[in-house]
Amino acid sequence: MTRPLITCLDRYVFRQLAFALIATTTGLVALIWLTQSLHFVQLVIEHGLSPAVFLRLTALLVPNFVAVILPITTFAVVQFVYQRLAGDRELTVMRAAGLSDWSLARPALALAVLTTSVCYGLTVWVVPASFGAFRTYEFEIRNRMAAFLLQEGVFTPISDKLTVYVRQKDADGTLHGVLVDDARQQNAHATILAERGRLVSGPAGPRVLLENGSREQIDRQTGRLDVLTFKQNVIDLSDGGTSGPPRYRDASEMPITELLNPSAYVSNPHDIGKFKVEAHRRLATPLTVLSFALVALVSVLSGAFRRYGGIIRPLAAIGTVVVLLALELAVQNLAARVPSLIPLIYLEAILPGSMAAWVLLVPPWRRAVLRVRTA
Repeated sequence: MTRPLITCLDRYVFRQLAFALIATTTGLVALIWLTQSLHFVQLVIEHGLSPAVFLRLTALLVPNFVAVILPITTFAVVQFVYQRLAGDRELTVMRAAGLSDWSLARPALALAVLTTSVCYGLTVWVVPASFGAFRTYEFEIRNRMAAFLLQEGVFTPISDKLTVYVRQKDADGTLHGVLVDDARQQNAHATILAERGRLVSGPAGPRVLLENGSREQIDRQTGRLDVLTFKQNVIDLSDGGTSGPPRYRDASEMPITELLNPSAYVSNPHDIGKFKVEAHRRLATPLTVLSFALVALVSVLSGAFRRYGGIIRPLAAIGTVVVLLALELAVQNLAARVPSLIPLIYLEAILPGSMAAWVLLVPPWRRAVLRVRTA
């Protein structure tokens, strides 16, 4: 077969794979985005946050969704497109024209390599940056826009040391039956009660102006209850300081250079294994794109031709991918507890693809000769 014809067939199959991958990934990301953004809709409807805040918060989660589902969608697209080509006898015609399994698999492998590169860009750079921006923005909303978080009849934790309860909240923002549990000062844990209150802006964030209330506090030295009544009192709802409380970064938002050397950034030694596993997970997970694509190709291209198709091999391929995904989680959890097992993360990502590539690219007669020699 001439080279231009092979190139034309490669483009034909690659174009179908690429369009299907973009459509499938976009649809699944939209579905996940809708399900994950439902609790943000509550902030918009019940607490008056603008739609721009909702869109910004949810958009920052999209890169993570894409990185998670790309290996799965690549497998599904390769399996579906090649299964359809086989069902329409297009693969049969291509084989009759002299194309080997390697030539037939070449468009899918090209797409898998391209997707792997995209996945590396997402997991190593884009996802940590977007997730860090999401956590920072969410933290800012929680601590500097606490006015939107107060709900009627609910004990709202503004921070670990500050809780506010409001019995009733009017449409104009007036609060009735306010209780504030304030433990921000170590030796001055106080409970403040007030008949009314309203939220006002302050330089360090929102404040609540209380009217007709009392401040109750236990004297540490005498053990007596001190009660101070007031006509007006202002309580700062931030956690102290004009810049707000410090925010703890978790492994998902740290750059990979910090994750590979976590002892310089992690105070708890027990978390070092978890941070190292996160770094190696980012480096190994994109390799599963190639492995899953090769598993799908073996399912469709290997074995005897069946006139009316078959369901055993596609189901076996799907079952294999499900097992590999479960094994991936198990290996990562195990490696977090035993760091010496971290190489298993790479082995689990590479070995299935290597075995599938051997089955796919080595001719059957050659495999038989190798089995005889090793027997």
